[in-house]
Amino acid sequence: MKVTDSSVIRFHLQVLHGITVGSFEGRRDRLFIGTAKVFGVPLENLPRRYIPEFGLVPCFLVDACLFLLERAGTVGLFRKPGSLPRIKTLRTKLNSGEGSLSTALSYDVATLIKQFCRELPEPLFPSELHEALLKAQALSNTEDRTSALQLLSCLLPARNSSCLHYLFSFLFGVSQRCAENLMTSSNLATVFAPCLLPPPNKAEMSEGRLELRVLVLRAFIENPHMFGNKPIILSPLAAL
Repeated sequence: MKVTDSSVIRFHLQVLHGITVGSFEGRRDRLFIGTAKVFGVPLENLPRRYIPEFGLVPCFLVDACLFLLERAGTVGLFRKPGSLPRIKTLRTKLNSGEGSLSTALSYDVATLIKQFCRELPEPLFPSELHEALLKAQALSNTEDRTSALQLLSCLLPARNSSCLHYLFSFLFGVSQRCAENLMTSSNLATVFAPCLLPPPNKAEMSEGRLELRVLVLRAFIENPHMFGNKPIILSPLAAL
């Protein structure tokens, strides 16, 4: 049976993996009328483009990723920072709806992608999922770990899922050129951990907890096909 209902997914996570996830689907979309801003704006208020296989993805993210895919061999992409003055100017133009990435530099655009993710009012991975993701990553059995992470990705709101699936697929492509850019999936996961799974407090910044965050992202970067792809598992009664 292919899992489709969030309550069934939660049931299997609890029964099969001992992971409990509270409900967070009740959040209401917030509308900000009359703004062209790209940064610091909720996903639901951003201009989005339909991309087959992924769904609706923010136009900025699509444009930035396509721009960098052509330059994915750049050494230290996402690790080396861009120029702050250039980035500030480009941000201002993008937020006014007049900006273009066509003449930008790779490091500047890579920095903008990280800023875009980091400055969302709510992380792409909702905070309610963070602890469950870390518990899933800590499971000792590889198959259980993969199953739990995949199920958790299916609980995301559609707008978050589309955005993350697209981003992880892009980062997978970047990692495939690590011989040129020196950015492995582990390097990329380390760079994006503060943007996608930000620690909420100092207690969560211990080496072990930070490592789990990196490993979660590494798993999705290396296997973007499993993100949000509902697995075929036993029926709820058979799982008992």
